[in-house]
Amino acid sequence: MGRFPSREEALNMLKSAGCPPEVIRHCEDAASLALRIAKACLRSGIEVNLRLVEVGALLHDIGRSRTHGIGHVFVGAELAREAGLDESIVRIILTHTGGLRPEVAEQFGWPPGSYEPVSIEEKIVAYADKLVEGGRVLPFGKAVSKLVRELGPDHPAVVNLMKIHEELRSYLGDGLAFGGLRKDIRSL
Repeated sequence: MGRFPSREEALNMLKSAGCPPEVIRHCEDAASLALRIAKACLRSGIEVNLRLVEVGALLHDIGRSRTHGIGHVFVGAELAREAGLDESIVRIILTHTGGLRPEVAEQFGWPPGSYEPVSIEEKIVAYADKLVEGGRVLPFGKAVSKLVRELGPDHPAVVNLMKIHEELRSYLGDGLAFGGLRKDIRSL
């Protein structure tokens, strides 16, 4: 079993890696939203590791210290492994985009396989990442529209975001507690 850094250690890792301040703010915002979703899941009887959600969300974009392209996923996973972090954190970093095509993984020298979120913690972080932007939580429809424009309607990240949304709705109901989340994330 690998290491689980504290919140402060995770933030220091982002800074030490050279992540720009706006990336660190985004990671903090994603962690804030992800924790709210995870706590709502817990209240609904769904088992969720809150520490994994928080640390995974804080570190999901650590690879942006080196590149802002899709390769940031693989760079981030390598940085996490080099730091001796638990493989569950590495998986969150690898899957936070919502889904990579196998050929993309191969381009970066990674084995073809599933880079889609599987665990509830991976899904929550991927979901929160897509919904936070500029310190605010986007309405779900707006987040999907943005992804469709960027990637196309059949991209795995779009398809998986829709699936994750439906899964979370099945746990938390139609309200999904998102009415209260569609506001300035820093006031949460």
